[in-house]
Amino acid sequence: MSADALRAAIALLPVFVFLAALVQGDSYKLLRLRTVLALVVAGTVAAGLSYWTNTFVFARFAGDFVAYTHSVSPWIEEVLKAIVVVFLLRTRQIGVPVDAGIAGFAIGTGFALVENLYYLAARPDNPLPVQVIRGFGTAIMHGGTTAVLAMIAVTLYESRPDGGSLLLLPGLLAAVALHTGFNLLLVRPAVAVAATLVVLPVAVYFIFRHSELAVRNWVDEDFDSKMQLLESMHAGDFLDSPAGRYLRALSDRFSGEDRADMLCLLRLHGELALRAKGVLLLRESGIQEPPLDEETRGKLIELAALERAIGRTGMVALRPLLVASGKDLWQLKLLGRWS
Repeated sequence: MSADALRAAIALLPVFVFLAALVQGDSYKLLRLRTVLALVVAGTVAAGLSYWTNTFVFARFAGDFVAYTHSVSPWIEEVLKAIVVVFLLRTRQIGVPVDAGIAGFAIGTGFALVENLYYLAARPDNPLPVQVIRGFGTAIMHGGTTAVLAMIAVTLYESRPDGGSLLLLPGLLAAVALHTGFNLLLVRPAVAVAATLVVLPVAVYFIFRHSELAVRNWVDEDFDSKMQLLESMHAGDFLDSPAGRYLRALSDRFSGEDRADMLCLLRLHGELALRAKGVLLLRESGIQEPPLDEETRGKLIELAALERAIGRTGMVALRPLLVASGKDLWQLKLLGRWS
């Protein structure tokens, strides 16, 4: 093995090990391995775009390179990584901080891979310890900042699943602040790496574990509420419940046919939500879930057809009954991916 390859391996291997530990530590295995690898590739693409963007912007920057790395490049790099996170949020590929953290770290790992290889090629004469320390610190920094960004974003989108891009801003500001702090400390690489190792992996790990506990509690609580809803529908008591009275109160805004579609959608949504939570419980127990049956596939198709028939206004009116948080929408998307 060449000296450059050895430096790259020493700098990057621990980061891939940490990423693998996050994937393995996920009790629910929400992201498939091929998805994680695809996100690493997406991170490398973001790094390539970052190189060209930084080259273009720096050529027009009035200050020196150090000032640029402190005030401009963190914004460019974190925004490019955040674009991938936005895509995952918009397509409901991530819905809880657990999978958001893994996805963010995978994106950052791919970004760091390209950046470190470029750094090794551009400064081959730097001593091995300096290159390894800088490379390791950069890899942890990029993985950690994007993981923090993704976890903050998915937490905010949980309460406002139709929220705009502004919900991404707090996570982006946190990522840029951490990135800028790392760059400021790079005058002393060992200090930068030490600070990064103390702050980011520990923060990601504890948020990760807290999120897993929150998901477990959500599964248990929502399972009970969906069971109560379906039992009241089967017993014919639903229209006398608070939810049923709310649905009847919509008679002045929606036709009887529309309200019948709404009632059918509520039932399907509850049945599919229970199916998704059952799969999550099986995964948490380490049991492989059975293949999705044709009946459930049909329900997913029927649910999509009802959503189109009811329309956006009707879905907004139903939101108090659907409890359509980010996790509620994500779990149905997840159930569709398992098909």
